[in-house]
Amino acid sequence: MAGRRRRWGLGLAAVALWLSSGCAEPPEDAEARLAELRAEEERMDAAFDEVETRLLGNQAKMHLWQEMERRHQQVSAVQCRVADEHLMAIAKHYERQEAKARQLQKRRRMVAVDSTVLTSAGNRERLSSN
Repeated sequence: MAGRRRRWGLGLAAVALWLSSGCAEPPEDAEARLAELRAEEERMDAAFDEVETRLLGNQAKMHLWQEMERRHQQVSAVQCRVADEHLMAIAKHYERQEAKARQLQKRRRMVAVDSTVLTSAGNRERLSSN
């Protein structure tokens, strides 16, 4: 550990000596390059902000569509269950109506047979309702 600290100290001393010697003067166009770099940094930050905004917006849309898909599945399940119950009720209703129609036809046939009487001549006559 002590050797490492010593190397760091020597490295810092060398950098300080090099900077203080005047060899590290900025080049003449350094200010212009620095201004150009700062402008580019601002453009890049703006572009990154725009990309981040778009990504967050797309993520929000994705969550919305996933939620809508989940709700659609729930609604579809309920609709299928209700439609199935409704169709079963319709089928039951038609069965009852057909049974009623059969009973009504049977009664009508029985009434028709009961209302005719055989005469002594073997002819059928309808009984009057009087």
